[in-house]
Amino acid sequence: MMWDGGFGGGFGAMGVLAPLMMLLFWGGIAVLVVWAVRAFSSRPRAGHDGAEEALRRRLASGEITPADYEQARKALQG
Repeated sequence: MMWDGGFGGGFGAMGVLAPLMMLLFWGGIAVLVVWAVRAFSSRPRAGHDGAEEALRRRLASGEITPADYEQARKALQG
């Protein structure tokens, strides 16, 4: 009669289930890290980039003149 010591080292349910659960756990952690990095790195930055983009769109659509654009851009830069 064979005895594996009761620690799941054989081919029983716990012998297969424990490594699978560990793999699922670390895989879930990896997925969460990748999701967090992508979610927070793709957010638009507040500040000058958004304001300058808005100015470029207004200039392109004809709402403001090139002189108005330059004046507003200089004001944003300091």
